[in-house]
Amino acid sequence: MIAVGETQVNKQKSAGKTKFLSKAAIAVVVASSLLTACSSTTDVFHNGYVLDEQSLQLIPVGSSREQVLLTMGTPSTTATFGNEVFYYISQKRVRKAAFMKPQLVEQNILAIYFDKNGVVSQKANYTLQDGKVFDSISRTTPTGGKDLTFLQQLLSGGPAGAGIAKSILGGNNSAF
Repeated sequence: MIAVGETQVNKQKSAGKTKFLSKAAIAVVVASSLLTACSSTTDVFHNGYVLDEQSLQLIPVGSSREQVLLTMGTPSTTATFGNEVFYYISQKRVRKAAFMKPQLVEQNILAIYFDKNGVVSQKANYTLQDGKVFDSISRTTPTGGKDLTFLQQLLSGGPAGAGIAKSILGGNNSAF
């Protein structure tokens, strides 16, 4: 009987060790998964024209507009007033984590100026240090005036605000 009891005690001890080891293994797997998920992953986004130095050397001052278009391709934008200027814009944005907004870290604007005859008169390369950040990805158009909340519109006293107030307060509904 003693031998049988000792065997049962040994089985219980080994079963306890196995449970402990399996729990420890699960904890290690979960911890390593969390560390991998939380590790710093940086996403780099390149937008716009990729400047090629060899292509730029093919259009010296005195080149025609057509030669610039054939060599460099269609510009990102052109000047809307004065002499004609082609702008080739490129930006580099970095996002530290998937839920963060990308930050602009590098911006290059290659400007190719033409004279009245359509010949390259000057080339310039502008970076972030040269001026204001140019946001080419913005999807909003600023408008004049004020953005009013519903309550501000209601209390503004304008014709629409007065009509809304009358309809809410049970006044004359003819304003609509």
